[in-house]
Amino acid sequence: MRDEMPRPPLTQRLPHGVRTVLTWGVVVAFLPLLYAVTLADDESLLPVGAMHAGFAAAMAFPLVWARRRPCAVLAVLLAELLLAVALAQPAERVWPLVPVADLLVCFITATRSRRTGLAAAATTLIVQEAVWHVALLTQGLRVFASGFLALSVLLGLGVVVAWTAGTALRQRREYGRALRAQAELQAVTADRLRIARELHDMVAHSIGVIAIQAGAGARVIDSRPEQARDALAAIEAASRQTLQGLRHMLGVLREPPAASEPEPAPLSGLADLDRLAETTTAAGVRVDVRRQGKPRGLPPAMDRCAFRIVQESVTNVVRHADARHCQVVLDYAPDELRVDITDDGRGTATTAASPGSGYGIAGMRERAALLDGRLSAGPRPEGGFRVTATLPLPQHTAARTARVEAH
Repeated sequence: MRDEMPRPPLTQRLPHGVRTVLTWGVVVAFLPLLYAVTLADDESLLPVGAMHAGFAAAMAFPLVWARRRPCAVLAVLLAELLLAVALAQPAERVWPLVPVADLLVCFITATRSRRTGLAAAATTLIVQEAVWHVALLTQGLRVFASGFLALSVLLGLGVVVAWTAGTALRQRREYGRALRAQAELQAVTADRLRIARELHDMVAHSIGVIAIQAGAGARVIDSRPEQARDALAAIEAASRQTLQGLRHMLGVLREPPAASEPEPAPLSGLADLDRLAETTTAAGVRVDVRRQGKPRGLPPAMDRCAFRIVQESVTNVVRHADARHCQVVLDYAPDELRVDITDDGRGTATTAASPGSGYGIAGMRERAALLDGRLSAGPRPEGGFRVTATLPLPQHTAARTARVEAH
């Protein structure tokens, strides 16, 4: 199935020029409203005052660049506040700069570093408090008057609320980014483990067969050349099968395989269990496969897991157990599949955990655990080694099987 990228928001789908025109249009449309709400007590709406209109335009136009350069726009707005005090403009004319500056503090805190957000909040608070205090003092209001103190608290609360909201937004974005990074890392780790297990299961068995056949062929090459030729033929077959499996895996990793793939798929499911038994028998360890219960189709993940467990167990028998016989039993119960592999080899604990055995049993346990199954491995009292895996069927599959068997 082809992966589809999500569509970007409508504002990002528009051409850059169209977005610029729309931004300027919004700012120009905002000018009459800004002009109307900043009239002083002794001014009328008409005729339009040139200085008042200039102040309205100076307050509105910097907002065009607020998204791309919020720090610069905030600096311009604060400079306008200071300029208004220097020109003795009434407070009614420049009050919209206060909430706009608070919004920019929130935006800067949410999108910039923590230090930048804190600096923007502190600068805004100092400038706003200084401007409005000077404006009130020039109007004759006492410093400790209730309205003076109330306005100071209100200005401080506005900046603090803006900074707090921006901090919360930044932390939420950082938390989401951290969650996505962790999910990506877990996905990469899971893929690496899956590929490692597949490569181990695919290569280890064939290499074990090749090693045994090469040793047997070397011993009989002078006395029984026909058996040496059989060993070489087995080595060739195992090598081709391994190369085929590696090519198949690399093809899956690069791209989906072509529908007209001429080569058969490598051993990967319980349907290939008899072929695995034949290959292992040819390596010198006779493998008998028994099926109990009513064999049925299994979910692909469960079928592949069961086969890989059998393959790894048989590989360990060939390479480490010094056994001549191995038995594989598949028990199809209504709600689970039980896989039992036993051999008549040495059966010591060191066989399963010897340095040469790698991560085989640990990998089998991981495979079973991924399907909520259980796996036990250890020597048998009567000799030899046993690996037992119990894989529960999914609930809907078990229920359907029970209904079929009831009829």
